Amino acid sequence: MSMNQVRFYLNRVLALDSALCVSVSHASQYRFIRDWFRLISRLGDGVFWYTLMLSILVTQQADGIKPVLHMLAAGLTGTLIYKWLKHKTHRPRPYQVRQDVFLSGKPLDHFSFPSGHTLHAVAFGLVALFYFPILAVVLVPFIIMVAMSRVILGLHYPSDVLAGAAIGYVIALISISLVTL
Repeated sequence: MSMNQVRFYLNRVLALDSALCVSVSHASQYRFIRDWFRLISRLGDGVFWYTLMLSILVTQQADGIKPVLHMLAAGLTGTLIYKWLKHKTHRPRPYQVRQDVFLSGKPLDHFSFPSGHTLHAVAFGLVALFYFPILAVVLVPFIIMVAMSRVILGLHYPSDVLAGAAIGYVIALISISLVTL
């Protein structure tokens, strides 16, 4: 494949990413959808995960220390990676580039790539599920809604969310493999 072909396909993917972002962000024009995903996004800021960790400690007592420390380690790793990537890529948020993106949320920082909310939702969620698979009924829908919220609120491109999910998955996978050695 020639370099021109690579550029052509990359530009098509970026155009699709941008168009999908615009289309999905328009769902936030409906008050119920906007308010619901603002709530999910706010919970995904950390409130949900800190509450989950506290609940694990309260219900599991000493047996909850290892899962909570594991979740904290995965979260810290995720924070270091996503901050480094945001600093290196400087990808502007969709609403900064496209006037037709409906901004319905408040960004926590200036850059878009990758989605830190999604990265952390996947990393925290998968680590929690490793220890407590029964939580899947709550965690899996919440993880998906956190990822959706980022695009619906106009804060991220779908590719930012996919990248965040992939990074969170790798962090969880590596950390789980380390604790099972």
